[in-house]
Amino acid sequence: MKIISWNVNGVRAAVKKDLISEIKSSGADIYCLQETKAQDDQVEKALSDLDEMVINSRSAVKKGYSGVATLSREAPQNISVGIGIEQHIQEGRVITTEFEQFSLVNVYVPNAGAGLKRLDYRAEWDKDFASYLSDQRENKPVIVTGDFNVAHQPIDLARPKSNYNKTSGYTQVEIDGMSGLLDVGFIDSFRFLHPDEVKYSFWSVRFGARAKNVGWRLDYFLVDERLRDHIVAADIQTEIMGSDHCPVLLELSF
Repeated sequence: MKIISWNVNGVRAAVKKDLISEIKSSGADIYCLQETKAQDDQVEKALSDLDEMVINSRSAVKKGYSGVATLSREAPQNISVGIGIEQHIQEGRVITTEFEQFSLVNVYVPNAGAGLKRLDYRAEWDKDFASYLSDQRENKPVIVTGDFNVAHQPIDLARPKSNYNKTSGYTQVEIDGMSGLLDVGFIDSFRFLHPDEVKYSFWSVRFGARAKNVGWRLDYFLVDERLRDHIVAADIQTEIMGSDHCPVLLELSF
């Protein structure tokens, strides 16, 4: 089974940059999108050429903001949105789809923002999200994918020293939040298979960052420890353009 996840930075803009053909040629059984920046009906319309996929999305109340969508060749057994807490539900950040062997949580984690203005909210979110994942694991094994808006280790960003505790995505609060998610019972699949590989999934659109590979690894597949032996491959598809992020990939064998 192949699952791909991509923060497309606007699904309608991404469709104009060949998103449909990219999804069709990917061979993915499940394709997760984050930051769709569209309402549910707009997502469905933008992806209408993907008639071979079942499309489930969750949009934010605020238009043109946030949003996630999970596309699958097989219809999920169950679908839920949010993490069961009212203050988080407005932002359209989580959709969970249940399949036979696992539940898949597609997430667009809140950014701490310019000047770290939302860092306190981010810390609260991380704790609530960890609790949600813990509850989900009681039903069956869980896979979590998406844009986590954090570089977990120094190897996960090009300039760790100059960004530490100064820049959104690499503060100790966010690092600890990510550790808390892993402690629930998850494996960072890419780092599990590639402990020393330097590879990024996000680059600022400024200063030619992508051409210089001054990037961050913000996009992950966290795999339930109970599925450890089913992990076949995990990769970051840096060659694929069309967003300030690139897709990440997970392959499993059942």
